[in-house]
Amino acid sequence: MVNSLLTDRAALFADRRALIAPDGTWTYGELLAASARVAGGLLDGTTDLGETRVAYLVAPSCAHVATQWGIWRAGGIAVPLCTTHPAPELEYAIAEADAALVVADERHAGSVAPIAQRRGARFVTTGELLAAAPVRLPAIAAPRRALMLYTSGTTSKPKGVITTHTILAAQIDSVVRAWKWSADDHILHVLPLHHLHGVLNLLCAALWSGATCELQDGFDTARVWRRLCSADLTLFMAVPTIYARLRAAWDAAEPDARTSMTTGCQRLRLMVSGSAALPVALLDAWRALSGHVLLERYGMTEIGMGLGNPLHGERVPGSVGVPFPGVDVRLLGEDGSVLGDGLPGEIQVRGPNVFQEYWRRPDATAAAFTADGWFKTGDIAVRARGRYQILGRDSVDIIKSGGFKVSALEIEEVLRQHPAIAECAVVGIADDEWGQRVAAAVIVRSGHTLELDALRVWAKQQLAPYKVPTLLHIVAELPRNPMGKVVKPAVAALFGKEN
Repeated sequence: MVNSLLTDRAALFADRRALIAPDGTWTYGELLAASARVAGGLLDGTTDLGETRVAYLVAPSCAHVATQWGIWRAGGIAVPLCTTHPAPELEYAIAEADAALVVADERHAGSVAPIAQRRGARFVTTGELLAAAPVRLPAIAAPRRALMLYTSGTTSKPKGVITTHTILAAQIDSVVRAWKWSADDHILHVLPLHHLHGVLNLLCAALWSGATCELQDGFDTARVWRRLCSADLTLFMAVPTIYARLRAAWDAAEPDARTSMTTGCQRLRLMVSGSAALPVALLDAWRALSGHVLLERYGMTEIGMGLGNPLHGERVPGSVGVPFPGVDVRLLGEDGSVLGDGLPGEIQVRGPNVFQEYWRRPDATAAAFTADGWFKTGDIAVRARGRYQILGRDSVDIIKSGGFKVSALEIEEVLRQHPAIAECAVVGIADDEWGQRVAAAVIVRSGHTLELDALRVWAKQQLAPYKVPTLLHIVAELPRNPMGKVVKPAVAALFGKEN
């Protein structure tokens, strides 16, 4: 078991460059010094925050990382907030965490200072904390709570997921080992810093390894392509939407620019996609323009990374690969049996990477685990030759129709092959006869038209191998152009309502 604290490892790389960000470039030594000042300002005369929750709304920057580390070094639990969330969502997160301290940079102070005042929490800016005097810091034991990230709230209101320093270290170590991070790596970071993807896979993995993490304040297509075209990056990780936008920019570029873009990508040693299913068509298009087969992986706020395609070796389209180092995975059937290859079941995970608890929700925590200690992800997958394919979330993506379990993700993948369909979303809607019927909302490619009856005929042919009798019930939301009006009856049918 890994027991190192992320903040303790920084001394190993004191003179190396840690961060490049809009507010400067810092070495690991400078990050340690800055986070010590932040910790001193947070302690404010006390000796240990004692797992006080500290909510912080700070743009991607050196100050953001110094705040995160300062909270940990002062003995607090870091609760990062989303910089684009409206006031009600910020207030929910601060209230749910019962944060006694709220931190913001100058740009976001106006969003959370009133919330802190209403709740009687202490509010302080990053500028004030970075100007504070360093003090004697408490010794932080690895089993102490370190981080609270919120779930996406697909089945209920977001829950605070608690990881300790020990669990966080295990999650980071697993990622570092799987993807062979080293101090020579340099990653471009354009993802949010309140979600697991941006926090664990990019920021923490880089700083654990002595690498350089280059933070951009949000995603901008042109700016990202400029950096990808440079010679100093080794890693890039993003969500499928970002890759789709980068691909669209490549398609629109002049031949010389395309060559530069392709060459820039080819210099990187690894490009990763996650947080959502990667369409096979996008994977193929990205391979053609960049030379990279995007490494797709599967993780959750509660477990860190669970499954991933190999760094070296075959990456199978539509597959999320095999368990990460130190992670145990099994598929469980509805009857409680452990399933072998070819049978769909719930992904369950066990290992030192699994979270400790949902904050102040003991019933939800207990319900999330089996009697023998496996975490129930709620995601359905099938395994073939040791590799896992995600079929979807049991509560959202698995459509139960006529006694069959249909994967919405698989149907979406088929529908995207239609020449007139740019993108689609498949859901199940209530039906008295079938239980649920399949409904698809599609976006029509510019310059194309699509008739509903013709789509149904085509879909029946393409989806015949799935042997599901209700696929004739596909309905469509049909924009006449990407920004046009949709057909009202189709929208009504999609949500199972009468006109």
